[in-house]
Amino acid sequence: MPAARCSPTIRVLPADVVSRIAAGEVIERPAAVVKELIENSLDAGSRHITVDIRDGGTSLIRVTDDGQGITRSDIPLAFERHATSKLTSDAELTSIGTMGFRGEALPSIASVSKVLVATATNEDLVGAQLSLIGGVPQQLVDAPAVIGTKIEVSDLFYNQPARKKFLKSIPTEFSHISTVVQQAALAWPFVHFRLTHNGQEVLNHAAVASDRDRILQVYRQPFLERTVEVRGRIAGCTISGVMIDPVQARSSRAPQDLFVNRRPVRNAAVFHAVSEGYGSLLAKGHHPTYVLFLDLDPERIDVNVHPAKREVRLADQEGIHRFVRQSVRHAFSGVERKAVLRLADDPATAAATAMASFTDGSSSSASSGWRPAEQADQRLASMPDSLFAAERTGAYPASKDVTITPLGQMHQTYLIAQVGLELHVIDQHTAHERVLFQRLWRRWMARDMAIQPLLIPEPIDLTVAQYTLMQKYAKDLELLGLVLEPFGTNTVVLRAVPVGVGPVDGASVVRNVLEDLAEWASVSSVDARVQAVLATLACKSAVQAGRPMALPEIEQLVRDWVDEGVMSTCPHGRRTAFRLSADELDTLFGRTGWS
Repeated sequence: MPAARCSPTIRVLPADVVSRIAAGEVIERPAAVVKELIENSLDAGSRHITVDIRDGGTSLIRVTDDGQGITRSDIPLAFERHATSKLTSDAELTSIGTMGFRGEALPSIASVSKVLVATATNEDLVGAQLSLIGGVPQQLVDAPAVIGTKIEVSDLFYNQPARKKFLKSIPTEFSHISTVVQQAALAWPFVHFRLTHNGQEVLNHAAVASDRDRILQVYRQPFLERTVEVRGRIAGCTISGVMIDPVQARSSRAPQDLFVNRRPVRNAAVFHAVSEGYGSLLAKGHHPTYVLFLDLDPERIDVNVHPAKREVRLADQEGIHRFVRQSVRHAFSGVERKAVLRLADDPATAAATAMASFTDGSSSSASSGWRPAEQADQRLASMPDSLFAAERTGAYPASKDVTITPLGQMHQTYLIAQVGLELHVIDQHTAHERVLFQRLWRRWMARDMAIQPLLIPEPIDLTVAQYTLMQKYAKDLELLGLVLEPFGTNTVVLRAVPVGVGPVDGASVVRNVLEDLAEWASVSSVDARVQAVLATLACKSAVQAGRPMALPEIEQLVRDWVDEGVMSTCPHGRRTAFRLSADELDTLFGRTGWS
C-alpha cells in the first residue's frame, strides 16, 4: 500500500491544534489528568488534597487543595503553554526538585475539556475564578477567599470524539485513577489524601509520620507482615521501603511501587537490581513485590525523558544497580532461616535446624527429626477431626490396586510412605494442594462448582485497587464458588466458598485471589484465568507444612494423591514428591547383581 500523499506546502499549525497534539502526549486518559493536578497541588505545598470523580473521570474530575494558591493576575497565564513557576532558568533542568516543570499540564488539560479553576492566596481578601472551554479563557470573576486551589475538569475529550471512543469502561478508568491517587499517597505520607467516586468515599488516608505507616494504610497489615524492611545509604543516595519475604512471594507482580525522589516511576535497571538481589531465594514463577523509595541527588537523575514523567534516567546507572542489589541482599541476609517453613508461631522445628539436620548426615532419630507418626506430639489427641474427613468428596473411585503403607512424617512437613514397590517422600502441602486443585478443576470443567455458605460470614478489608477488582469480577468469582458482597468502604464480606476446599483463612484467600485477578487483563484464555484462581484456592486450603499428621491421615492423603495420577508438581510448579524404586534402592545399597 503506497504512503499517503502530502501537500508540498508547509504550514504552521493553528495554536488549538498544536495544544491538542501536545495533550495527546500528556493526557492519555482521565488518570493522567488526576496525576498532573495532584502534582501541581503537591508543588504548591498542599497538606490536604481531595479528588472527586464522576463516571470514571469522563464527566468530572475535581481536585481541591489547601496549597499556596495562584494570584489573580497569574491565573490566565497558568493556562499558557510552557508557563511555569517552577523553573527560572535552563540551568535548573539539571537539578529538578519539583514534581512538574514543563508548564504543559494545565494547557494540555484545558485544550481537551471544560475547566473551572477557583483559587486564593493567603494574602487575598477575595478569591478568583476562571472558566475555560477547549483551552479558551472565558470569564474571570470573584470567588470566596478559600486559600488553595480547586480545579474542575468536565467533559474530558468532548472535542476529540475519537480519543473518547478509545477510553475503557468506567470501572477500568476509575481503577487507573485510584492507582494514581494511591501512589501519590504512598509517595507523600505527610499529606492527607481523600478520593471519592460518584459521591462515595473510596479512599481516605490521613497524614502520617512515616512511609511505613502509609504503606500500612494503603496495603494493610497482612501485606506488611509478609515483608522485609530494606534500608541502605551511600554518598548521595539512600534506599528504604519494604519487600516481600521470599517465602511469602506470589505469582502476582503487584505491588511493584518504585519512587525515585518521591516520583512514581519505572526503571529497568532498578527492577533488574531488585530481581538479582533476590537471587535464588524466589521460587520458580514467583515475582518480587515491593514498595521502595530511592532518593538521589537531583543532579544524578534526569526526569525529562518521558512526556508523562513515568520514566527516569540515572546518571550512574551501574553504581545505582550495584547499590540496590546489595541493599536487597543485605535485607535478606537472615531470610535463609525461613527457607522452607514460616515458623514464627509454628509448632514445627526451626527450618534452618531442620535443614541442617537433614543435610549434615546426623544418624539419630532425635537429631534428624525423623519419628514414626504414631509417636508424634500428644497435641494430636486434642486436635479436631481430620481435615481430610471433611475434604473427601468421593468425586472419583479410590485406587484399590496400589498398596500404600504409611511409614511416618519428617519435620511435620514430609510424608514417608511405600507406594507399591516405591519409597516416596512427599511434601504434604504441595501434594494436598494438587489433590484439591484437581477436584476443583473437574467441577469447573463440568460447570458444577457447588458452594458451601459460611456459618459466620467473614468481613475483609481491601485496598482501593483490590476493592475495584472485586467489583469488576464479582460475578466471575461467584461462578468459581467464591461469594463476596460489598460491606462498606473498601470492605467485603465472604459469604461462601467452593465445596471441598475445607477450612480456610478467608482474608488470605480473597487477597491472594485478587492478586490473580490483577493478571487477568493480560491472559486471554478463560481456562488459564480460572486455573490461577483455583490454584490459589487449593493452596490456601491445603494442609500446611508444620502440621503433625497421624498414620491414617498420611495414608488417606497419599492415596488421594495416587488417585490423581501421582503428579510431580503442585499447580504452582513446586515439587510434590521424591520417589525411589526398589531397583534404585538396590543400586544405592550395592545390592544389584546379588543372588
